[in-house]
Amino acid sequence: MSQIEVKVPDIGDFKEVEVIELLVKPGDTVQAEQSLITVESDKASMEIPSSAAGVVKELKVKLGDKVAEGSLVLLLEVSDAASAPAPAATSAPASVPAAPAAHAASTSSAALAVGSAH
Repeated sequence: MSQIEVKVPDIGDFKEVEVIELLVKPGDTVQAEQSLITVESDKASMEIPSSAAGVVKELKVKLGDKVAEGSLVLLLEVSDAASAPAPAATSAPASVPAAPAAHAASTSSAALAVGSAH
């Protein structure tokens, strides 16, 4: 098991936004792209997603905090075994377009990626 830091991604032209809702708590299991917190600017509110699947270990923000791009949201414990199948999962779909790659220059890089992944 290893821990990763989940940070606020690019949120557009906003310098700082306020945390208005916490959608997870320590101990929760989250999926990649699952919403973790809701932030609000003077113009809009948006949900900040998780960059990976795992178990929330520690929240680093609280309601009312101001966050910006790169701010630490939480610590996530990810399974080392969960990251191991990821290359296998990405190489399987990449091998599907490998057959037509000889006919299309735009997919030839996908064929190279498949070859280098093995």
